[in-house]
Amino acid sequence: MSQTRSLSDLAHALIDAARAAGADAADALAVSGSSVSIDVRDGVLEQAERSEATDLGVRVFVGQRSAIISTSDARPETFAAMAERAVAMAREAPDDPFAGLADPAQLATDTDATPLDLADPAPEPAPADLQADAEEAEAAARDTGLISQVQSATAGYGARDIWLAASNGFSAGYRRTSRSRSCVAIAGEGLGMERDYDGDSRTYGADLRGAAEIGRSAAERAAARLGAQKPPTGTYPVLFDERISSSLIGHLMVAANGAQIARGASWLRDAKGQQVLPEGLSLVEDPTRPRISASRPFDAEGLPCTPRDVIRDGVLQGWTLDLATARKLGEAPTGNAGRGTTSGPSPSAWNLELTQGTATRDDLIAQMGTGLIVTSMIGATINPNTGDYSRGCSGLWVENGTISHPVNEGTIAGSLPDMLKRIVPANDARPWLSRVVPSILIDGMAIAGA
Repeated sequence: MSQTRSLSDLAHALIDAARAAGADAADALAVSGSSVSIDVRDGVLEQAERSEATDLGVRVFVGQRSAIISTSDARPETFAAMAERAVAMAREAPDDPFAGLADPAQLATDTDATPLDLADPAPEPAPADLQADAEEAEAAARDTGLISQVQSATAGYGARDIWLAASNGFSAGYRRTSRSRSCVAIAGEGLGMERDYDGDSRTYGADLRGAAEIGRSAAERAAARLGAQKPPTGTYPVLFDERISSSLIGHLMVAANGAQIARGASWLRDAKGQQVLPEGLSLVEDPTRPRISASRPFDAEGLPCTPRDVIRDGVLQGWTLDLATARKLGEAPTGNAGRGTTSGPSPSAWNLELTQGTATRDDLIAQMGTGLIVTSMIGATINPNTGDYSRGCSGLWVENGTISHPVNEGTIAGSLPDMLKRIVPANDARPWLSRVVPSILIDGMAIAGA
């Protein structure tokens, strides 16, 4: 950490300043981070970026009124001034009967992040090593002979130290790192150009897929899109490729977010205890998975993060809740508060895993007969109250169980509540992602194209 004082000291100094300014209670978040990114194009360095910053945020409570203020200036006089402003703001804010810190009995008691293995102990990679990664990915893409150009090849590294402290006695922090490689390739010329990508991001650099593999895959994916046609209009089975199938689960989690439920603005608002996925399928949230990007020992309000069943055997078990939404709904919080230094807590989902099926992706393609494999999507029109769903898409057309040709400029539509009850999962999910979701087949979706 580059600052003279530790993040713990800074967070506690903010709380002390808030209490001295008249706050009844306060919590503070201190984050120190650095990142480096190297872009290569045509075999030479195109761009190198490095950033380092320490960000601080304090939330103060005056009775049931609250305010948040943030800074990157760690001088004591700045803390005193911002605390005074925050308390003045809180006094002008409306009463919120659900606002407030956690009761000490609710706080996490085991805050050790060591078992989660969130930080790679290896030294930060040198810029030259990151540049070599990007150059290798670009060269591998070009060497396939399938593409006309590489739009970008990038390698990066990031590290963050986080400390949360509150006047209710909570004080803990942890460190996380990330290492990434990616490549974007373009195939074809003029109006017939097609673009696709591949990439990987891991906590440990040693776990990353090889740069050459990523480059080759990006090129092959781009070339596979050449000669795309509009899909026919009609009702067909649709296979959501594993690369984008997690978006369906993402829409489900938005609808199960406690903030949406509390506002009555969710198609799942009356679905607790009801069937929302096929029998036999479960959706498990587990923030304790080692080396995974969304793992954490405690949430942004100091509550423990523990595994829970969001959906068990197809039945919705409950909502994603922070303290305030739990209080609004008369429920117990689920340890799902997320926040930054400039905003208050809000319900956020951590690592998710959907039950995988027994069929391979190829098995489901053969089962489709004639239909669409969606490999990318653009835009989204989703009615939060009804779940009506419509998205632009491109992918591959299937005839008689065999991939026939690429398609683009299509639209798929349906009702999310009905779609999710008909999903058939494959067995191809990548276990190292924070959302482990396989390819998903849904029959009878509306497709608009030619």
